Amino acid sequence: MSSGPTDDAADPISHDEAAPRYTLAGGKIGVPTRALWARTALGGAALFGVPPYPLRALGRTGRRGTLARLQRRWAAAVVRALDVRLDIAGVGSIDPHESYIITPLHEGFADALALLHLPLALRFVARDELFDWPRLGPVLRDTGQIMIWPEDGRRSYRELLRRAPSILAAGESLVLFPQGTILGIEIDFLVGPFGLARALDRPILPIALTGAHRIWEHPYTARLRYGERLSLRVLPPLSAAECRASTTDTLRREVQARVKDVALHGDLAPTRRFIPTRDGYWDGYSYRIDPQFPMLAAEVARHRAQLARSSLRSAAHYVGETA
Repeated sequence: MSSGPTDDAADPISHDEAAPRYTLAGGKIGVPTRALWARTALGGAALFGVPPYPLRALGRTGRRGTLARLQRRWAAAVVRALDVRLDIAGVGSIDPHESYIITPLHEGFADALALLHLPLALRFVARDELFDWPRLGPVLRDTGQIMIWPEDGRRSYRELLRRAPSILAAGESLVLFPQGTILGIEIDFLVGPFGLARALDRPILPIALTGAHRIWEHPYTARLRYGERLSLRVLPPLSAAECRASTTDTLRREVQARVKDVALHGDLAPTRRFIPTRDGYWDGYSYRIDPQFPMLAAEVARHRAQLARSSLRSAAHYVGETA
């Protein structure tokens, strides 16, 4: 076991590459050459044109087993189309007949491509704004994925408590990204997935997942890359009894430390790092920095304090002007 995470933020994202001059999907996807544009357009039409309709139909008719198999085949086809070098290990720790609360690291949309290779029927928890996307939203709704509102934790947790029991009882596993954001590995885990596991008496399946941020950089840029490495490591699950024997926060901290240690010090693809000078501070979004990254935590705290002082000065100036 290594000494754990550090603030030594080396990130493989490089903008020395050719700029993504050619775009698709309303500017959300960008590639540097006409040849890649043509390849992406053809692949997108084949994989995102017709396939969503049978997925939606299977979801609406409740054929969850067939849906899970088709989703797995679709994910494998997308991986091949993007030349993704997918490496998965630890699958032997999974009981395919168990229903888990799955807690992976989160870097981007390509995370789902790796997770859908697991020998489990999955439901995903996704933020509300994704349900408004023209093509993605109807698929999420019809296939029964769970909507949450990250800036409203209580409402989100109530929705999880309402939807999760029947999903788990039917033999499916629930994917909850405990960071709640794709900013980077330094983001602190939230308590929700761990409280849910204890409340519903379910085992937790921790997963280290890295490299997705290199495949598609959305929402930071539109850049899409081919031939990237995507790594998934299944860690030994925590049984329902182990979850019951621990407090929610202790469970959160234990799983977080294990997953991040593997992501940072294992043989996985490089993980995404949160670098505010590059990414911005994402003011208005709810997130915390993991205390294991004290330098970044201090930087974000200073920024927020400065923002608060600026807001107070602006308010005081407004009051003075209107008095």
